[in-house]
Amino acid sequence: MKRFLIIMSLAVFASNMLAKKVVETADFIHPICWYANMKNPNLQVLIHGDKIANMDVTLIDANGVKIVEQPKVENDNYKIIYLDLREAAPQDFIIRLNEGKRSIDVPYSIKHKRYYTDNTFSSADVLYLLMPDRFANGDKDNDVVEGMRELVCDSNIPLARHGGDIKGMTDKLDYLAELGITAIWPTPLLENDMEMESYHGYAITNYYNIDPRYGNNEEYKKYVEEAHKRGIKVIQDMVFNHCGSFNKLFTDLPQKDWFNFDSQYVQSSYRTAAVGDHSAALFDKKRTTDGWFVKTMPDWNQKNRLVKDYLIQTSIWWIEYAGIDGIRQDTYPYCDFEAMVEWCERIDEEFPGFNIVGEAWINNNVGVAYWQKDSRIAKPRNSKLTTVMDFPLMALLNYVCDQTTDDWDNGFAKIYDYVGQDMVFEDTNHLLTFLDNHDTDRFQKNDVMANDTTRYKQALALLLTMRGIPQLYYGNEVGMAANKAKGDGALRQNFPGGWSEDQTTAFTKEGRNKLQRWYYDYTSKLLKWRKNAQAVHLGKTVQFHVRNGVYVFARLYGRKVVTVMVNGTNETKSLETEPYLEVIPQKTAFEVIKNKRVEIGKNITIEPKDVAILDFN
Repeated sequence: MKRFLIIMSLAVFASNMLAKKVVETADFIHPICWYANMKNPNLQVLIHGDKIANMDVTLIDANGVKIVEQPKVENDNYKIIYLDLREAAPQDFIIRLNEGKRSIDVPYSIKHKRYYTDNTFSSADVLYLLMPDRFANGDKDNDVVEGMRELVCDSNIPLARHGGDIKGMTDKLDYLAELGITAIWPTPLLENDMEMESYHGYAITNYYNIDPRYGNNEEYKKYVEEAHKRGIKVIQDMVFNHCGSFNKLFTDLPQKDWFNFDSQYVQSSYRTAAVGDHSAALFDKKRTTDGWFVKTMPDWNQKNRLVKDYLIQTSIWWIEYAGIDGIRQDTYPYCDFEAMVEWCERIDEEFPGFNIVGEAWINNNVGVAYWQKDSRIAKPRNSKLTTVMDFPLMALLNYVCDQTTDDWDNGFAKIYDYVGQDMVFEDTNHLLTFLDNHDTDRFQKNDVMANDTTRYKQALALLLTMRGIPQLYYGNEVGMAANKAKGDGALRQNFPGGWSEDQTTAFTKEGRNKLQRWYYDYTSKLLKWRKNAQAVHLGKTVQFHVRNGVYVFARLYGRKVVTVMVNGTNETKSLETEPYLEVIPQKTAFEVIKNKRVEIGKNITIEPKDVAILDFN
């Protein structure tokens, strides 16, 4: 009898276990949380799990949250839900998926939205572009992270990871503040779990996670807070055209049209001019925008509403989560035009006035102007993109300093001609100007150029006084040199002193050699002066045609005047002041580079290949 009772008890226990629901967890949910009181109350929630598409959805303990749509995709491993949050206060609730004996509970949070203030970057700022992996290694423990695909960290290998991280960036904030920088643009910090060359950050495999070799989300958020304490803004580099081929949304496609060309590799032509060309063939336009950047970077199909909403939400989430002050959007013309218009509109709706700069690498000003908000050239299209990158000016600044200027065609006469065409732009204060970046030759292509300080002296003076938002590339301020012909790794070398094993450092006055000190001191002098130079931030440009090899222009804002004179010849020049009296409002001025007041007489003398910045404020 006792044996019978034991058998019966085991049978009942087994029956109960079979009847009990099997509780599982989802692989991931994006966004990982959201915020109350957004202007747009609609939220796309994407959940990934094993065969969850047909499971019923119930919201547990959710107040004011409504399910409005559940679009079906081809892959049963995805559940996509659209929620209406217009009546939802900050709260925690459960998204429960049910099917027979299966149950998945996904915790979800609606958090408080911070009070937004318009502290975005502008022409009053100077951006500092840095590559986190190559700037400073603050935490050696995260150099290699087990479980990630690339496990090599070696500064001797140009295209490997070198170990720079958020801790290193945070440690060097005081250095940048002392230099005079007011905004920082790090290349992408999001997870790049690729097999090789993951250091650059442009092959994102998770849009909601900081790469663990840099740190984590909270460390990034803290970095932004620490930058703000020092009066420095942070611009986040985002990538919407493509992702890394190990992104889960590619390795386990929701549906075949989630990426362009039905998620099959077709190479982009890179002919970005075709997008704005009214005469371009449809084939060429499509091959530019829909073709993949490279085989390991599949091209998002932003014409797919679900993809577009997913990407837009990632930007809104990072702005709200981390409190960033601007966005730099990679490879802008390669994206779907209409999708990017909606992206700009959605961000401006939630964060009015928030500045975005798009990388439109086009080598003529008309092509660049096409991409700026309200462009007459692009009508009836309107990109809604506030700021564009002035690549043609970069190219000019890189070679006019090496020419002898004449009064018509050579040297700084080319700058005069280029600025004379600024009518093609809708807002010249929203042009990002620069000497170089992580994709180009450094301004100092080699040590010989770096030793010729007159090149940098003139180019930086122009960059920091012309219209637009100037950007420096890390190492400009200490004369770092590199040529793209030697590969991207050479352009992206480690900043000296960012690694504990470095024999020298350029982060301290004592560690810099004589040449580095000159670069740093000159750069810092101009940066600190520019902070308060309202005529440069907001003024209109008045320029004079080149006379006797000297280019003169001024920035005027009310009664504030800054006048710049650049001698593009190898001879001392004496300028009569009479032609320039409209930008010489008084007989004395503060000469910024020489750091002293000067008398303005009937003539002004400028030494060979020299530059003068006269501040009449």
